[in-house]
Amino acid sequence: MVFTTPAWAPQLPFDPPDSVPIHQFQFDEAHGRCSFQFSKDPFTCPLSAATNPVLDVKQRIDHLAQGLAKQMGWTPNADSEWNKVVSIFSLNHIDYMALTWAIQRLNGICTPASASSTAEDLEHQLRDSQAKAVFTCQPLLSIALKAAAAVGIPESHVYLIDLPGQTRTSTDPSSGRKSLQDLVIEGREEPALDALSWEPGQGARQVAFLCYSSGTSGRPKGVQITHRNVIANILQCSALDSGRRKLKEKDGPSTTYTENSLGVLPMSHAYTLIVMQLATYRGDGIVVLPTPDLIASFKAISKYRISTLWLVPALIEMILKIRNIAIGYDLSCVDNIVSGAAPLSEKTADAIRKVLPNCRVRQGYGLTEASTVLCWTPDHDIWTGAVGSLLPGCEAKLVLPDGSEVSELGVPGELFVKSPSITLGYHNDPQSTKDTFVDGWLRTGDEAMVCKSPLGNEQVVITDRIKDLIKVRGHQVSPSELETFLLTHPAVADCCVVPVPNAQSGEVPKAFIVRHHQYCDSNTDEQGLKHEIQEFVKASQADYKRLAGGVEFLDVIPKGAGGKLLRRVLRAKSAGDKST
Repeated sequence: MVFTTPAWAPQLPFDPPDSVPIHQFQFDEAHGRCSFQFSKDPFTCPLSAATNPVLDVKQRIDHLAQGLAKQMGWTPNADSEWNKVVSIFSLNHIDYMALTWAIQRLNGICTPASASSTAEDLEHQLRDSQAKAVFTCQPLLSIALKAAAAVGIPESHVYLIDLPGQTRTSTDPSSGRKSLQDLVIEGREEPALDALSWEPGQGARQVAFLCYSSGTSGRPKGVQITHRNVIANILQCSALDSGRRKLKEKDGPSTTYTENSLGVLPMSHAYTLIVMQLATYRGDGIVVLPTPDLIASFKAISKYRISTLWLVPALIEMILKIRNIAIGYDLSCVDNIVSGAAPLSEKTADAIRKVLPNCRVRQGYGLTEASTVLCWTPDHDIWTGAVGSLLPGCEAKLVLPDGSEVSELGVPGELFVKSPSITLGYHNDPQSTKDTFVDGWLRTGDEAMVCKSPLGNEQVVITDRIKDLIKVRGHQVSPSELETFLLTHPAVADCCVVPVPNAQSGEVPKAFIVRHHQYCDSNTDEQGLKHEIQEFVKASQADYKRLAGGVEFLDVIPKGAGGKLLRRVLRAKSAGDKST
């Protein structure tokens, strides 16, 4: 059975164009973007008060592309896009998105790299993508130079993005190095570039972004995201969320509603790349901070009257830890939180609503391989625990272990999806592409079910990662289900459940737990508390779900940049502990 977008959802306004580059789609009103007349300044830095109005951004893209073309010897319509791969390895900046569009203006490919990458991580990405240049920032320069040298990128092709408040001196290692702003200034003096000469369908096959997915095992793989993939997902998200925005229009149907949103999530992440481009297309302003500095975020929310927060569960948890500070700021303007990249628990959603009482907390679900959003909680039917409804243009099916398809609501199976945003596959990895992209369907690796919400609308519920399920005596145990239950114990602040080998059962669950601070003092009986937590599970869960692998206390649960639990790290730790 194929599940589709619910009947209440608006359809796409038009078929996503397949011969239009992203920057042209973003800055040409003929493609349905918000009128320049009503658009807010797309990018503002609250630390420096610098802002880029929408038409200035459009011009800045051209100047930056012209400056980069001069430096690299590139022209838009000559050579393959694979010979014009540029990496951005930087903290957030108001020019980050303009840089991605400038690269694509030259018919190039942008490969964003996480700012948390080690030199070895970055080297792998640069080598695999065959990048020809790197844009970085001062705090990450030494890592960028080391990785670039390892793959043969000349130092002269490592450019700086100057962060707010940073100045360069003559003794600074970055002194004399060309910056993004230098390229803009040089580009102003260069002749205009030729327009891109694209064939019909080129946008559906030409890669715009090469994003390296975090993966659950092995080295990250480069996901080939085309121009049409990005455009399609912008249109899909805009359509699903159009009802909320329509209700907020104040001056009749002729006025387009716009809002300010917070840009603190790493712009290298596929989720952030999409929502930043969605915001720009809708005429919204994005207040950009280099890192998720919560105090700076609270100040920015209050000053710029930010109404939408794009967050991940880990960041919401950080806000909750300093809720007493948060309530000291005027955050009454926040009425929309969208959480993505990892599951958001009902407990956390309820807690953040108490801190931001005017706020509706919604979830999204997607994958880098889907570029990026597949489901989103509708504003009129918020159901905590579900990840929302399928976006317009999306289809889904649930496949059982025997290969048959689920044909009714409330029955879990592995989630397969179709959408115009589904990407081409993995770069340099045909086997993984074959395994994941099956007959036009993306195999997500997630176990899910489609259920009716209390209001009667179909929504998707993610139950677990297939590969994370723990096999205990033939039973499948969901780690996330146990984690949700453990978080109801007063001592548990955070947790992660992983399998450990067991001679009798095959595998059994083990819990790594971060304690609430009041359970961490020297008077706490740690062994007694571990036993108490095991008994807590034993009293309420089936016997095969018991924590037979034990309980271990940690200071922090390892998580990726998007907030996903890094189970593989704790599986490796558990295996290492047993071998010593």
